[in-house]
Amino acid sequence: MMIKRTIFKEIEKSVKSRPITLITGARQVGKSTIASLFIEKGFSYISLDNSRNRELAQRDPSLFLELNKWPLIIDEVQKAPELFDAIEAKVNEEKLKNINNYGMYILTGSQMFRLMKNVSESMAGRVSIIHMLPLSRSEILNRDEILFNFDINKIEERARENPFNINDVFKDIVNGYFPEIYSNQSLNSERFFSDYVETYIERDINEIINIKDKFLFRKFMELLASLTGEELIYDNLSKIIGVDLKTIKSWISVLLAQDIIYLLEPYNEFSITKRIVKRPKIYFNDTGLACFLAKVNYPNVLSSSFLSGRFMETFIINELRKSYINNGKNPNFYYYRDNNMNEIDLIIINAGKIHLIECKSGMSYNLKAIKSFKQLDNTNYQKSTSGIICNTDSVYPLDKDVYVIPLSGI
Repeated sequence: MMIKRTIFKEIEKSVKSRPITLITGARQVGKSTIASLFIEKGFSYISLDNSRNRELAQRDPSLFLELNKWPLIIDEVQKAPELFDAIEAKVNEEKLKNINNYGMYILTGSQMFRLMKNVSESMAGRVSIIHMLPLSRSEILNRDEILFNFDINKIEERARENPFNINDVFKDIVNGYFPEIYSNQSLNSERFFSDYVETYIERDINEIINIKDKFLFRKFMELLASLTGEELIYDNLSKIIGVDLKTIKSWISVLLAQDIIYLLEPYNEFSITKRIVKRPKIYFNDTGLACFLAKVNYPNVLSSSFLSGRFMETFIINELRKSYINNGKNPNFYYYRDNNMNEIDLIIINAGKIHLIECKSGMSYNLKAIKSFKQLDNTNYQKSTSGIICNTDSVYPLDKDVYVIPLSGI
């Protein structure tokens, strides 16, 4: 089953307006599949997973590009960093001919540290970077994926059309949103994640840094998965795992480079700087992978676990991020916590407005649940619609411009 990806329209725009389009993201999110759709638009395709292709690209990148004419899709381009300078030269050569050199190359790659390093050195101004995430719920439902902007009427309409009960929510959290889980009905999600960790994550990480003790690194990933939605405190991780801070920071950086995790930075405004917590929060890009690593890979186990709130928060914020990234918008997302333990799960800055969001797993809430919102009464931004996203069946107001919002509506 081929699932229509919202991000495709952003890739199309890029191909029409830039010589090079680079599609990045974790392994198995669908980069190769979506790139291959451009074959029917006249592109050739070549993968550097093939050892012969890779060897030629590394040994003689100019000859590789002569033999493989543009428009060309190069899959897993990070395997031959020697290509980047040659691609730059070819793009410049075509530009000097005074021809339209848009849509010459579509590149895909999953090791973002290496990719970004080479892109910044060789392709500045010539490349558009598309960040691809796992599937969104809207993509699975085959409905329009709209930018989440607190349009209450639209939220109510979407919630009515696609209800989402609590059992289904936890089932989706545990399954995660990697495309193969939904396209291959015979594939068990637990089997998928077991293979994913052993085949992709551990292999790729060894290509970037030499992991001396794989058992400790696996223990580290499992601990980190249980902390999704929590502050990143390096000292605590170091003490629990029994390795030094430098190693912990190196391991975090490599999971960031693999797009397995991301960091949500604390909100920082001059008027409140002195009292805010300055550590980022850590989130897994896919809840299914986090559930597998944290060993809560059954919906009923997760729902009754002390981890349920963290995973619900991760799920909600992931879906909101996808709505932005898939529609070509940079998500200006933050969280707030101060030394008086006031906390706001998510702050969205968009078009000069600030939206405050609490992520909850229950159904019924009152004004007490949003008391921390008052901490930003003096913000320099225009305060706009805010609220609680949770498992309620329908939208209801708590205060002026503050609503309780069903998960099914986002």
